[in-house]
Amino acid sequence: MALSESELILNKDGSIYHLNLRPEQLAPIIITVGDPERVPEISKYFDAIECKVGKREFHTHTGTFKGKRISVVSTGIGTDNIDIVFNELDALVNIDFDTRQVKEKLTSLDIIRVGTTGAVQPNTPIDSFLLSQRGIGFDSLLHWYENDISDKKFTDALVKELNLSENMSKPYIVSCDRDLARQFQTIEMLNGTTITNVGFYGPQSRSLRLAPSNKELKQLISNFNYDGHQITNLEMETSGIYAMSHLLGHRAISLNSVVANRATGQFSSDPEEAVEKLIRFTLERIATL
Repeated sequence: MALSESELILNKDGSIYHLNLRPEQLAPIIITVGDPERVPEISKYFDAIECKVGKREFHTHTGTFKGKRISVVSTGIGTDNIDIVFNELDALVNIDFDTRQVKEKLTSLDIIRVGTTGAVQPNTPIDSFLLSQRGIGFDSLLHWYENDISDKKFTDALVKELNLSENMSKPYIVSCDRDLARQFQTIEMLNGTTITNVGFYGPQSRSLRLAPSNKELKQLISNFNYDGHQITNLEMETSGIYAMSHLLGHRAISLNSVVANRATGQFSSDPEEAVEKLIRFTLERIATL
């Protein structure tokens, strides 16, 4: 059955609605970043750039690095944007825009998030690299799709131990793609369990003029342990990336540069250079895929 114009929305030039991309402009390997200004900070290392496309906060550069065709896509901040980006990335490879029908043979993309994060364990070094082995969603994105992919036992333990309010959506937990993760696992890469928050201040227990509703949450998160797994860090996209990738059949990992440590109160003295190192590391590992 063909998808209606209100479901699959295309621009006049045949590009997908928000990303403004046409299918031939997307590479099979994708690096996602939150900040649109980080896109050229990655593509400057490309041997060649095929196209540069931008609309709203969604900017894409597609090119090649050491023989690998790569697209760098900015998502903006938050899992609401991840819902848009990942549905449209999938549509670009798995829906025929001429017939408006899902293709019989589906394509799986390799998606690598490169972002920043705040650690919650005091022994996590500033400027270190951390690969999120699993994402804990404090957002509600996964609950809007039919699924049975969340680790329910882990979730139940989390709700109990963190004393989460019934007014909050129930967390969900989704793992990274293990095969893709192994190809980025080096001696310099830490492993972690990452909470994805719905905001930067109150949802991450920061207080400027407004008091968080759960004043003990930061300490409870730091102390939490389930089956040997501690929570290591907080950020704002990983759980959505893992959820949408699992549901749509893509491989995804989230790589983080630890620019803050919430337990010690430290912040990186040079966060730009810390991210730059992670970018170079990521590209070199992609070249070996």
